[in-house]
Amino acid sequence: MLEFQLNELLFWLYISNATLLICHEIDSAYWKEWEMFNLPGGITGFLLIHLPVVFLVLLGLIKVHSGLYSGYIYSLVLAASGMFAFIIHMVFMMKGRNEFKSPMSLFILISTFVVSIVQAALVVSIII
Repeated sequence: MLEFQLNELLFWLYISNATLLICHEIDSAYWKEWEMFNLPGGITGFLLIHLPVVFLVLLGLIKVHSGLYSGYIYSLVLAASGMFAFIIHMVFMMKGRNEFKSPMSLFILISTFVVSIVQAALVVSIII
């Protein structure tokens, strides 16, 4: 019973984090993130990169919901991605970049970081 409840909680954390990260990527398009990372192809390249990423995020949601062990791996990768997004953007801000400083951008980044930490901790507690 407890394992079912933890998996249910993980599902909702995953979907919440996925929503935040996808919203962050929408925000990233507004801020032309490909210029920050010197990615070629402009918006076209940026979108081409995100097609498989969004697919994998949604596939991970299915795996988490199905209770598969691979869902835990997807969940850890998503949580790590959320923590990385927060950290890398804070580093850019400390270097003087002005992108992602709007209240909503900061809310999404901070929320992603918090949810990612909780999500990662829950996955670790389930698999150990």
